[in-house]
Amino acid sequence: MSRDTYSYDPQEVRDTTPRRPSRRPQTPTFDETKGRGGGSGNESSAGTTREPSRPPLEPERLDSPRTYSDRDRGYSLRESEVRTLAEVGTFRVVPPGDLAKYVYGGDNARMERDMRRLKQASLVTDKTIEVSRKKTLRVVTLTKRGHALLRKTGRLPEEQATYHGLLKPKEVRHDAALYRLYQKEAVRIERAGGRPVRAVLDYELKRDLNRELVRVPKNEGAAEERQRIAERHGLQVIDGKIPLPDLRIEYENADLEQRHIDLDLVTRDYRPREVSDKARAGFALYSPSEDAPRLRRILNDRDLTAEILSL
Repeated sequence: MSRDTYSYDPQEVRDTTPRRPSRRPQTPTFDETKGRGGGSGNESSAGTTREPSRPPLEPERLDSPRTYSDRDRGYSLRESEVRTLAEVGTFRVVPPGDLAKYVYGGDNARMERDMRRLKQASLVTDKTIEVSRKKTLRVVTLTKRGHALLRKTGRLPEEQATYHGLLKPKEVRHDAALYRLYQKEAVRIERAGGRPVRAVLDYELKRDLNRELVRVPKNEGAAEERQRIAERHGLQVIDGKIPLPDLRIEYENADLEQRHIDLDLVTRDYRPREVSDKARAGFALYSPSEDAPRLRRILNDRDLTAEILSL
C-alpha cells in the first residue's frame, strides 16, 4: 500500500536537518524529459560542459585518510568513506550492493573494507532485515554519531536534509530502492547536460506541508488555501488530497535553470486508485520490472497515458 497520499495529518518528522528556504524549481518541460527510459536522452545543444556531479574515486592506494572531528573525538576517514556517509545520510537507508555499484565503481571488496571500518567507528549500522518469508535485505544506515559527523565534514550543502536510523522497518524494501531510483534519473539529467543539486525525500516534503497546513483555518476558504499551498510546493490537489512523491530531484538544466522532477516507486501493493492519483499528479512512475505489466493495465483501464518505467 502507498504511504504517501497526503490529506491532513500533522506529525513531527524525525531526524531531518533544518534547512534554509530555497527557491522551488519549476517542473521539467517536455524537451527536458524527452527520452526518459529509452536510451541516451537529450544532449546539451548549448555547448555547455560540466564536470560530473560525482567524479570517480581515486584508487584505494591513493585515497589517503583525513582527520575529521566531532566534539572531542577525531575520525580518520578516506574520501570513499566520507562519500559513503553522505550517500547513506541523504537517502536514510541504502543496500551495500548499490553502494558498491554507484560509489565504488563495482569494487565490492573495497566497499566491504570501508564498511567494516565505519562500523568499528560506530558511524554506520549494517543490518539484514527479513522482507518476506523467503527474502532478506541487507541495508546500511547512519548512527546518530555518523549523522553528526557527516554534518561536520561539510560534504553536503546546508539545505540537503540528512537522516539516520530506520524510520519504518516494514517499508525498508521500498525505501532502499529509492537510492537506485535516484541514480537512474540522475544519469538522464546529466546526459541532457544538467546537474542534480538536491534530493528531497517524502519525509521532508510532508514536514514542509505540515508547517503550512496546520495554520489553515477550517472555513469555506480552506480548500482554496490548501490548493495554493500545494502549488507553492510544486504539488497538486487530487480529489481533495495532496499526493506526495517518494523522491524529488532538484537540478540545473543545460541552461542553468532550476528545475525539479518528482518520482514515485509504485508496486503491486498499490491500489488502482493510488496508482491513478500518482499519475494524475504528474509524477514519473517507476516500478519493479515484474510489477510493471499489471500497473500499466491499471493506467490503461483508467485512460491515463502516464508511462511506467522499469526500475
